[in-house]
Amino acid sequence: MVATAANTSTIHDHGDNVVSLRDQGADEVSERLLASSARLSRNAMTEIDWDQPMDPAKYGCSPEWSSLYGTDYWDEMTEAQRVSLTRHEFASIMNIGIWFEMILQEMVIRDQYLGDYHTPEFQFALTEIADECRHSIMFAKASQKMVGKSYHPSKFVGRLGKVFMRTARAEVAYSGILVAEEILDVFQRGCMRDEQVLPFIRTVNEIHVLEESRHMKFAREEVRDSMKGVGWARRQWSAFVIAVGAAFIFTSMIRPQAYSDAGLDAKRAVAARRENEHFKSMVRSSCGHLMGFLDEVGLLTKPAARVYRKVNML
Repeated sequence: MVATAANTSTIHDHGDNVVSLRDQGADEVSERLLASSARLSRNAMTEIDWDQPMDPAKYGCSPEWSSLYGTDYWDEMTEAQRVSLTRHEFASIMNIGIWFEMILQEMVIRDQYLGDYHTPEFQFALTEIADECRHSIMFAKASQKMVGKSYHPSKFVGRLGKVFMRTARAEVAYSGILVAEEILDVFQRGCMRDEQVLPFIRTVNEIHVLEESRHMKFAREEVRDSMKGVGWARRQWSAFVIAVGAAFIFTSMIRPQAYSDAGLDAKRAVAARRENEHFKSMVRSSCGHLMGFLDEVGLLTKPAARVYRKVNML
């Protein structure tokens, strides 16, 4: 597969995890990513001491990344309530991450089912699936340790997810993968070096951000390849479906039950989050790179942009 690359600069991400924009297609990118994976992959099962007691003063995510930070409700909380809130919020985010990683795995396996097994593209696709399995276990253990429970999307969104993973193809599938990974990446980059956050959660974030950077490069290359020669009607439809999927994923990240489990009034918390200009601003600024890519490949159409603006991703 061959993808165009108008820019000949180089993207540097996490040391030697580098993919040049001179690369010509999924196989060339995948070969570099396979080498990067062999050098840089990490194992949370051995790297994290899962039995280490948690400091009661440490947050689950940076306070500034709490969905209620900057609201009157936040100002009313005790410090202990704020810590509990961020732990339940981030557990919810990780659990929704597990849900989408399971969708991702099925889509990638289906896409590569009768692929060219000898190619780097196929081999990195399987590497990505293996990474996602490890990430899901890591998130599950982190959630177990931090709050001792699981969160799931609503039944309606869960059913939509099943439809998406069984029907999405080409640019819709890989853009959906990219959007979900970028959304989770936004939250984790904001928290992974904050010493206010639990040390094992910072390590979880570091591992996931590092390894997902490879997955996002792979997805971007697959999207570029899929968009070659795509006509106006298909581009419009694909862009809209991707945007609607992104909206459902993003709005599902922090479940109302997480607020209840943190001892808050869930209805009031959801209303406060909906009106929280600080949180909206944090999300918009962090999604800039994703929106730039979608625009580059022709998937940020006017109808799609309206959807992204409605959920404050644009």
